[in-house]
Amino acid sequence: MFPIGDAVRTHVRPLVTILVIAANVAIFFLWQPPSGSADEVTFLYERAAVACEVTTGVPLTLAEIQSGRCTSEAPGQRPVFPSKSIVASVLVSMFLHGNLLHLAGNMWFLWIFGNNVEEAFGHLGFAALYLGAGIVATLGFVALNTGDTTPLIGASGAIAGILGAYAVLFPRHPVIALLFVTLIPVPAGLFLLLWFLGQFAVAESGVAWEAHVVGFLAGALVAFVLRDALLARVRAAGRPSHRFSR
Repeated sequence: MFPIGDAVRTHVRPLVTILVIAANVAIFFLWQPPSGSADEVTFLYERAAVACEVTTGVPLTLAEIQSGRCTSEAPGQRPVFPSKSIVASVLVSMFLHGNLLHLAGNMWFLWIFGNNVEEAFGHLGFAALYLGAGIVATLGFVALNTGDTTPLIGASGAIAGILGAYAVLFPRHPVIALLFVTLIPVPAGLFLLLWFLGQFAVAESGVAWEAHVVGFLAGALVAFVLRDALLARVRAAGRPSHRFSR
């Protein structure tokens, strides 16, 4: 199933959701080198988070990149990018994408599910949830793949946090999903449960499914703890006469 939209009107313009989408699109087209180019590979190793680097606290050497093995034993080897900020790379990775399809898929999910969660959390709270879930998702991937030397990129971990929050707050919201050639309404709780379980099915595909799972659980946990206050904010947002409908 692929989500086409939800059928629930929001009352607050999702400014942060729009800004995050705009930032991801701008970075992909204006900063990242073209997909599949040699420059892109260099760019990603220089800018993106790498589990081995986060684990050791030291940028990769050429031997580690070429061998795909994370090791502290590299006599005479200097890091390829010695000035790389490993802390900053965790944040930067959340705004980088492998290709146009990767970008489009992530931004579509964020557009569909982000507005309701932003209404519940408020603009600043939503921004904190998005960034926090993305960071936790990355660190979760690192904890489970300490020796991985491949750049980790994509907003999926952060967006998974938004999906987890949506599942807790609005499990009965109808999601309009495309099933083969038919549009069907599916309760958000069921749709997102199937999405979550589906992450384990791609474990051998090269997808950073661990980041998706950790991000989803992080967002769900935060929403669960704050659920009553967040739903009260949603009810309060519906009181003004002027309403924004996406």
